[in-house]
Amino acid sequence: MRDHRAELEAIIRADPDLMRILRLLREFALPQGRLVAGAIYQTVWNQLCALPRGTGIKDFDLIYFDEDVSYEAEDAVIRKVAAAAGGFRFPVEIRNQARVHLWYGQRFGGHYPKLASADQSLSLYAATAHAVGASLEADDRIDIIAPFGLDDIFDMILRRNPALPASASYGEKARRAKAIWPRLRVVEEAALGALPSPAT
Repeated sequence: MRDHRAELEAIIRADPDLMRILRLLREFALPQGRLVAGAIYQTVWNQLCALPRGTGIKDFDLIYFDEDVSYEAEDAVIRKVAAAAGGFRFPVEIRNQARVHLWYGQRFGGHYPKLASADQSLSLYAATAHAVGASLEADDRIDIIAPFGLDDIFDMILRRNPALPASASYGEKARRAKAIWPRLRVVEEAALGALPSPAT
């Protein structure tokens, strides 16, 4: 059996952009701070498909968990991180997971639970492969969390999170991913064909 965790750590360490953002996140010492989702699993897919580094990556998604759920506190963090990451290759987006439930319904519709930790948010990501996070610890160890495991990332499988209902936005993400990484196997791919095209 392949040691996907060791493989993922090696891939992260070999990518200067990922290491740079992880070092920045460590410097800010935000509670439960992690780099999550696309920048990680898409870096793996690029390596598996021999595509240029950064292919398909739109931004660096960072999360943290602060019990001060005021807009002002989060906005101050967003501004500080944006100022420090001005020269980065991709935009950086950071959100306090302790306050997502306060705005999610109004912005996206539906219910979002009040979370007890930043890591809990990964269990609510649209696909199992999306649910991965990493942080750089004080001793330079890379801590990885993946509530659904790492097999789907390394097997290039996009599988809808079974805890979440199907949605048009998931279908759009799946189509975009398949166009960039043709080797990707989209589970329930036939059902996605019935969803409206992003162009309609």
